[in-house]
Amino acid sequence: MAFTAFDNDLPARIKEQADIVQIIGESVELKKAGVRFLGCCPFHNEKTPSFSVHPGQQFFHCFGCGASGDVFEFQMKYHNMDFPTAMKELARRYQIEIPEKPMSPQEQEKRRKRKLMYTVNEKVVEIWKECLHTSGMAADARKYLEKRAIPLSVQKQFGLGYAPSPDIAGWDYLGSRLRGEEHQAAIDLGLLVKKEKGGTYDRFRDRVLFPIYDRQGKVLGFGGRIIGDGQPKYMNSPESMIFNKSASLLGLYQQGDEIRRRKQAILVEGNFDLVSLVVHGCPNVVAPLGTALTAQQLKMLQSYAEECVLLFDGDTAGVKAAIRSVPLFLSEEFAGKVALLPKGHDPDTFIREKGLAPLEDLIANAMPLPEFTMQQLVEEHGLTLDGKGRIIKALQPLLKAAKSSLQRSIMLSHFSETIGVPVSDLSAAMVSVRHEAPPPPSPVPVQQKKQASEHMAPLTQSQKRIITHVILYPDSLPELEKAGIRSCLGGTIGEVLLLQLGALLQKSETVSPEDLLDHLPQGGERLFVSDILLNSSAASTGLSCLGTKGEIIELLSWLERDNLLRASQTLMKQILASVAENDSDKRDTYLLEKMKVDQQLQDLRKKNIHLDE
Repeated sequence: MAFTAFDNDLPARIKEQADIVQIIGESVELKKAGVRFLGCCPFHNEKTPSFSVHPGQQFFHCFGCGASGDVFEFQMKYHNMDFPTAMKELARRYQIEIPEKPMSPQEQEKRRKRKLMYTVNEKVVEIWKECLHTSGMAADARKYLEKRAIPLSVQKQFGLGYAPSPDIAGWDYLGSRLRGEEHQAAIDLGLLVKKEKGGTYDRFRDRVLFPIYDRQGKVLGFGGRIIGDGQPKYMNSPESMIFNKSASLLGLYQQGDEIRRRKQAILVEGNFDLVSLVVHGCPNVVAPLGTALTAQQLKMLQSYAEECVLLFDGDTAGVKAAIRSVPLFLSEEFAGKVALLPKGHDPDTFIREKGLAPLEDLIANAMPLPEFTMQQLVEEHGLTLDGKGRIIKALQPLLKAAKSSLQRSIMLSHFSETIGVPVSDLSAAMVSVRHEAPPPPSPVPVQQKKQASEHMAPLTQSQKRIITHVILYPDSLPELEKAGIRSCLGGTIGEVLLLQLGALLQKSETVSPEDLLDHLPQGGERLFVSDILLNSSAASTGLSCLGTKGEIIELLSWLERDNLLRASQTLMKQILASVAENDSDKRDTYLLEKMKVDQQLQDLRKKNIHLDE
């Protein structure tokens, strides 16, 4: 009897037993901070840890890049797995038996057909590879690859093959090598085409073939470049049960590790542009399959890279293709840039003629897509009254695609400065842009608040006061950070709130407490901030001079005292340890340092710090 892969309760049972700290800790160095664990995010470059793992609530969240999710999401994002694969891997690790249920006849047949399609594609790869490398019919194809300076090692890396010309091999070269169910599967895959009077003929003829792989290395379909005369120059497999070209990227399987290592993806338009860049030392490159960039393709790249650079021809078509992609990048909140090649060049001709260094310079100076778009619009329409009107109209899709109010505000501010239109007027002119306000947060039941508070690391009254101040007055964070606020709040939810505030302030000079609340995941931190906002009057917080210069001075003095207290405690431990080790030199050194610290503490106490301990 055939079975489905898993039952509906399995994900919950696996998540309940899986140790998210253990799983993530195998790839990320984590240190305990209160009830959470902190480390440097594996999905973007950072020196100060902002990646938080919460074992109680079984989720991770990065306050730098925004990556978040449960143990399944981490496995999928970090190890490039689909959901069923991630689930099966975790079930295996935690010795959870997968209770399978019977499949319907329709499900059995669909599964069998998909498996057969993958098998046939793999067989076809070998047929065409053998033809390219050993057959006399492929002499012109080998000369073509030699002319384009594609060495044998790279040909094999990408699994290149050759479908021979019908003038030499006939119209049924591939079809004659497949029998029975494999022959029918090749028809379903579009590799063979049915004739009206019966029989089939090969779809791909006289073409160098590129297998198109998924992220696990299965062959989904093919893309072929014609060698001789004829149209179209490039041809892809038609879509099938296993192939969707809008959700596939050529080269991602081969180059994914380099893209992840460099945190950057270079996107080119042509198959040979991609291969040529790899040959000449630019390995973090992918290509769509003859179509405009899609949201699915960007989502795939986001699991590998922090940014994507579009390396396009400098002609009108290249400019328009770059501009068309802007709304996609904005809606996915993915950093996109564009580097236009000199006119008359494509990536292949440019790197072969100029070399790697000029290409790297071009990429390093790539322009952010929104700024590039504005520059192109100004060049096209000018800054006359009529031109500005056309520019504003062209900007509407970009503002509509922006995913957050903060993102829209930043764009409005930047665009208004460029075209000399006040932000308020530009905002009012976007009449066709409609954004619904987010629904107000649902009231949190008392029991849920109680459960959440039990998961929060305890804060002293002084710590509560200082984090309350920072939440209500985020502009004070840089000054308080210099004074050591993060050390003071280490191991508490206050540290996590500081991480999120810091991330928001990096993106915008102005951050409100409501912005912080919008970006917090469900949990103790969100409840803590909600309570502060609901009770933010001076009477309820106990702050008589909240937000004033005097308040800042008082908090800075308290932080200085807190740092000295912790230094004194550390020195005391070192003194005791040196006594136990019978090391009098170390003991005397630590004693002198502690005396200095304690004297500074006495001096500070005279300033009469009014924060409770």
